Amino acid sequence: MHIPNNQFFTLFVISYVLVGVLTPLMRKIAVSKKIFDNPNSAHKSHTKPIPYLGGVAIIFGVVITSYLTLFLSPFTANNFWLATSVLAPAIALGMIGLWDDIKNLNPLPRFIGQSIAGLVIAAILISSGNLGNPTGLVLIDILISIIWVVGICNSINFFDNLDGGASGTVAISAVVLTYLALSTNQSFIAALSLVIAGSTLGFLIWNKTPARIYMGDAGALFLGVLIATLTVRFEPKTESTLGSFATPLLLLAIPILDTTVAVLSRLRRKISPFQGGRDHLSHRLVRAGFSRKLSAIILWSLTGLFGIFAVLISLPNSGYEPIILLVALFFWLIFFLYFFRAKDS
Repeated sequence: MHIPNNQFFTLFVISYVLVGVLTPLMRKIAVSKKIFDNPNSAHKSHTKPIPYLGGVAIIFGVVITSYLTLFLSPFTANNFWLATSVLAPAIALGMIGLWDDIKNLNPLPRFIGQSIAGLVIAAILISSGNLGNPTGLVLIDILISIIWVVGICNSINFFDNLDGGASGTVAISAVVLTYLALSTNQSFIAALSLVIAGSTLGFLIWNKTPARIYMGDAGALFLGVLIATLTVRFEPKTESTLGSFATPLLLLAIPILDTTVAVLSRLRRKISPFQGGRDHLSHRLVRAGFSRKLSAIILWSLTGLFGIFAVLISLPNSGYEPIILLVALFFWLIFFLYFFRAKDS
C-alpha cells in the first residue's frame, strides 16, 4: 500500500480534527444517557463522575480517516483487505469495551475477546507473511502474537487511569512508529500509526487535566489492539535479531512497566492481579507529590525517552546497538525499582 509523502500530514490533520470535533458530541451523548465513570470504588482517583464514550470518538476518527484514504487514493481490493485485517479486530474489541463501559462486565469476556482477537491477528499475519519478526516456527509465532496482543491490550487498558496518560502515551508511541515505518518504506504502518497519533491527540484536547471525558474500555481496547498489531507487524531494520525484537518493547516500554509494577505489587500483597487498585505509575507519582498534570507529563517524557532508544537502534551501521539496548534496559530497571518500592496505595 503506497501513500504519497505529501498525504501523510493530511491524514494526521483529518484524524485530529475529526476526533477533536466528535469527542464533545460523544460527551453530550454520554451525559444524556448517564454513561459515566463514577468514583464508586477505592481504586478510582477522580472525585466526580466523568462521562465515557471518548473511545467511540477515537474509533470513528481512526476508521473514517483510514477508509476515506482508501477510497480517495487508487482503490484496490488488496489495500481494502489490508486495512480491514487490522481494523476489524480492533473494532470488535472496542465494541466489547463499549459494552463494558455501559454494563460493567467482569474481566472474563474481555479476556476471551482479547484472546480471540490475538488468534485472528496471528493467523492473518502469519498466513499473509506480514509478521514483522517471525521465528520460523509457526506455533511459536502464534503464541508470541497472542501473548503480545492480549498483553498490550491490558497494558493500555490498565494505563488509562490518569487524565491524558494513555492518550498522550499512545500518541507518542505512534509518532515514533510512524517515523520508523517511514524510514523503512513501510507506508501502510506509517499511515495508520499517524492516524492513531492524530486521533489520540485530538482526543487529548478534551482528556487532558482536568479531563472532561474518558476514553473508557472502548478506546483503550481499540487502541491496544491497533498498536499491538502494528508493532508486531512492523519489521525493524536493526543490526541484530535482538534489536528487532526489542523495538516493539521499547515503543511500549512505559505501559509495560505500569502493568509489571501493578501486577507484581498485587501478587506481593496476595490480591488478584485483575483487581483494580491505586498502584499504577500515575498513582505512585501523585502520592510522591507530583500534580496530576505533571505526572502525565513525566509518563509522556519517559515514553519519549524509550522511543528515542528505539530510533537509535534503528540507525544503520551505528555499531552501538548493544550499548543502547543495555542503557535502555538499565533505565527500565531503575524506573521499575523506583516505582515498585514506592507506596502501593
